[in-house]
This record gives sequence, structure tokens and C-alpha cells, in this order.
Amino acid sequence: MADWDPEAFENSVLADMRAHGGQVTEGWMKGEPVLFLTSTGAKTGLARRNILNFSRDGEAYVVAGTAGGAPTDPKWVANVRANPTVSVEADGRVFEGQAAVAEGDSNPERERLWDQHVATIPRFAGYPEQTGRAIPMVRITPKT
Repeated sequence: MADWDPEAFENSVLADMRAHGGQVTEGWMKGEPVLFLTSTGAKTGLARRNILNFSRDGEAYVVAGTAGGAPTDPKWVANVRANPTVSVEADGRVFEGQAAVAEGDSNPERERLWDQHVATIPRFAGYPEQTGRAIPMVRITPKT
């Protein structure tokens, strides 16, 4: 069995999206809302690319720091905390955005964004129990 190559996977999803107006048409992410987030590494200062599911909140894009159900936040969340100016490719366009992290167990904004996200992508509903943490929600507002 061949080793998993996350960069090759991301490149194939990105090529598919670009060929189909921002829509994923193949593989397990087919039909799901997907974006590519490029953030600046909090420790390294290097560009870091992540493929993420998103929901919308008005003009903003919302992503969840689930880390695939891991007990700790994904590294990209630390990156956007430290460096909130990001680049996004979604819906057939590339733009610079400003990320804001909503976190904490009793944060009404985090809860609102989480509920909206789960309504858009129901398979996310089980992540809080799986992770044992309040999942940070990141709202990315396109810069005009």
C-alpha cells in the first residue's frame, strides 16, 4: 500500500476545484463546501496551506478547528491567532481575508457559528464529544 501523501491529495482537490468553478467533483469531499486556507506559521513565519470545509456567515467564510476529531486544536488555529491576515481560495476565487477566532465553552458567538456550521455540514455534529473540547470557530472576512 502506498504511503499517504497529503500534499498530493490537496493538489488534486485544488486542481478539481479550479477546473469546476470552486466545486469539488471527485473523491470523498465531492459536493462539500471546501476552501484552501493559507496562513502564516505562528512559529516559522512560513506559508501553511490547509484544506478545510466551510460554512458561510453572510459574506464571511467560517471554518471549524476540529483537527479531524483530535483532542487538541489544529496548528492552523494557532497560526491565525498569531497572524490573522490569511489567503483563501473558495468558490472559484482567491482573496485576502481577516480571520477572527471565536473560542471558549460559554462564548455565544462561537456557539452560534458552530450551530450554523453543523447545519451546513451535519457530519461535524459529533466532533465536540469526540474531541472533549470546545472547538474554536474561525470567521474569515474578505478584505475589500
